[in-house]
Amino acid sequence: MDVAYVCEWEKRPSSNHCPSIPLVCAWSCRNLIAFTTDLKNEEEEKDLSHMIHIIDSEHPWDVYCINSGHTEVISCLEWDQSGSRLLSADGDGQIKCWGMTEHLVNSWESTLGSAVEGDPIVALTWLHNGVKLALHVEKSGSTNFGEKFSRVKFSPSLTLFGGKPMEGWMAVTVSGLVTVSLLKPNGTLLTASESLCRLRGRVALADIAFTGGGNIVVAATDGSSSAPVQFYKVCVNVVNEKCRIDTELLPSLFMRCTTDPARKDKYPAVTHLKFLTRENSEQVLLCASSQMGSIVECWSLRKEGLPVNNIFQHRSPVVGEKQPMILKWRILSATNDLDRVSAVALPKLPISMSSTDLKVANDTKFCPGLGLALAFHDGSIHILHRMSLQTMGVFYGSSSSSNQRVTDEPAIKRQRAGGPTTHFKALQFSCTSLALVGVDNHGKLHMLRVSPSMGQMLDMNTLLRHLLFLLEYCMVTGFDWWDVLLHVQPGMVHSLVERLHEEYMRQNQALQQVLSTRVVAMKASLCKLSSATAARACDFHAKLLLIAISSTLKSLLRPHLLNTPDKSPGDRLAEICAKNTDIDIDKVMINLKTEEFVLDASTLQSLQQLIQWVGDFVLYLLANLPNQGSIVRPGFGFLRDGPSLGMLREMMVVIRIWGLLKPGCLPIYTATSDNQDSMSLLFRLLTKLWLCCRDESHPQEPDEPLIDECCLLPSQLLVPAMDWLPVNDGIICKLQSKHPLRLQFGKPYSLPGLNSGSQVEIFSRSPGSQRMDNLRCLHMGVCPTEDSKACTRCGCVTMLRSPNKTTAVKQWEQRWIKNCLCGGLWRRIPTTLSWL
Repeated sequence: MDVAYVCEWEKRPSSNHCPSIPLVCAWSCRNLIAFTTDLKNEEEEKDLSHMIHIIDSEHPWDVYCINSGHTEVISCLEWDQSGSRLLSADGDGQIKCWGMTEHLVNSWESTLGSAVEGDPIVALTWLHNGVKLALHVEKSGSTNFGEKFSRVKFSPSLTLFGGKPMEGWMAVTVSGLVTVSLLKPNGTLLTASESLCRLRGRVALADIAFTGGGNIVVAATDGSSSAPVQFYKVCVNVVNEKCRIDTELLPSLFMRCTTDPARKDKYPAVTHLKFLTRENSEQVLLCASSQMGSIVECWSLRKEGLPVNNIFQHRSPVVGEKQPMILKWRILSATNDLDRVSAVALPKLPISMSSTDLKVANDTKFCPGLGLALAFHDGSIHILHRMSLQTMGVFYGSSSSSNQRVTDEPAIKRQRAGGPTTHFKALQFSCTSLALVGVDNHGKLHMLRVSPSMGQMLDMNTLLRHLLFLLEYCMVTGFDWWDVLLHVQPGMVHSLVERLHEEYMRQNQALQQVLSTRVVAMKASLCKLSSATAARACDFHAKLLLIAISSTLKSLLRPHLLNTPDKSPGDRLAEICAKNTDIDIDKVMINLKTEEFVLDASTLQSLQQLIQWVGDFVLYLLANLPNQGSIVRPGFGFLRDGPSLGMLREMMVVIRIWGLLKPGCLPIYTATSDNQDSMSLLFRLLTKLWLCCRDESHPQEPDEPLIDECCLLPSQLLVPAMDWLPVNDGIICKLQSKHPLRLQFGKPYSLPGLNSGSQVEIFSRSPGSQRMDNLRCLHMGVCPTEDSKACTRCGCVTMLRSPNKTTAVKQWEQRWIKNCLCGGLWRRIPTTLSWL
């Protein structure tokens, strides 16, 4: 375990800290981190403890500070399952729901909220949507994603008509009240509150978990280790347009440390209460502390037979009668005396805990999802096994980085250093448990790498298999894979990309279609981590754009007759182009029903920029065919990609037909001859290249005549300089060394020595070059003034406002309102930085 980067606030003499203020932190599945700080700025009269700070971990300096409107200290932050909405709650009972403004990660607004006036919130969660996966380590070598990641039968907390999950949230207050807010389909809230039990008492700590049957379980304690930890079942229903809450008392437990004579009064307060996972209400983690130390216990709820009195044991049993069973809490494990715990983080990876899966995980040293993190007041972090609470790894804090190590042995206590030490007040695991984010008592944000093997030595093949397994998990779930990239070294990139492609090709056709763009985006992210594969990243991004343009243009085609056949015009186009190997574009057109391609002239003209990109890309690829031995050049990946070349060929046919209807929509080429039919020439050469590699199992090398003709292309047509995606200004490519980066909120980071001279030539931009809108394929001038947004993952830049109002262009732009081509989120960027 080591520090990847530390991001701190600008130092101001007027700023001070409030040690008594608790901090909270939440990390979403979309790679967004929300956190609070205990800073107060007296000069600007700002209390940052009432503010919510949101970043994406790829651009940690670009922090968006929400003036939340909370009047008391924020006590809870909770992301929804999609990672796009955030709940916040405070010490005055106010709950607010935050959503992105214009789908930008650095622009947020609160549109909904509820309140339990004057009653501080101690626990908060979104209602469960019924989706639960189990990750089977035993099946990591299987070729079927369905066996590796199985869907677990799990009911939503509440359903609408037809079984659709109902959205909403639930909170527990300090007075023992449970409040539920349901989001109705019309956008309004339905709110109700109910006491956890008849005799309401103080609730200092609480946590919420869900059962497979759709019920909710609440664990609560008054904060005293000598008092019982109570558990309640909560059922939520909607009856006659009103929310109804029913509660039921479940078996409770007393911490074992209070019954141990040696520790009876040693740890008087319960400081942490957590269910091990939100979908497992039968295992709970408890931490009791004093000013000098802490102890952690793990408990499990089990069914046990009810003992029968001796009087009834000799009675003749009734046929079919079973022994009565009761639920009882049993302690699973406990730690020895520890230093004082300051924060707890639980794993989010839903790893299966069956005996066979645990055995395979132990044999292969696969640790993600098995460890929970404890942060201590001495600045260290211990990773403990979630079942046995045995130490798996130790991080000794950035203040003593020379002593950082990972060990399998229990840590030996060190003498306390004089003066206040830096320690974490909030801690959160990433979705794959390969990274930890923490906020310390000075308001700094720390990003830590967590080794997949917890520092145990692994051979390269096993390490690659572990990383591939987690990449596949992200691909299936749609979660962001940024934390997996933290562990990928440049030498691993090629092997991971090839293995990822092999595993993807082993899936059935239906699943391949669902994951088609996601796997390409994942390959692009991997290729950017190595200079040797940076050009392939360009190819993968170009493929994403080609797939999107192809599907959009095909969707505009309409059957001529209302009684449509089984196949759409787009499907028939693909089928005919695949069967017809003629190199003459006009002869291919004859076999198509051209009436299905009829569109009005204004629509065709509005698509000219996308059509131009297709034409330029075909010309660029063919002109670079003679240079195919240079893998560094972009486009190399397409020269052996039969399906992509076939897709380009289909687009050329469509464009040719549309050119007959509206010549102005055709791609513009600068030819050396006035009578040069550029599209026919390019289609002929493209078809010859496609014929060489359409059979992926037996690809052929392009023959000499084809290469000779491609060599002549630059003398016949002016080859465009393709404007590839700009260099991503994210941090992931700069984290491959083990030296932590020091960052500052509000100040973009630039690594010394990583200048344009060291970048791949294709990424460089001359100061006077035209800037591109990468989605609309529009030139925007040398110094554009339009407000723009950039993808947090790939760096794709596009304008916030559309310059075109036609229906076809709106259809294209609506596809990318929420996400980029690669699936990344959007963030607003300053005009001065957009085009550097």
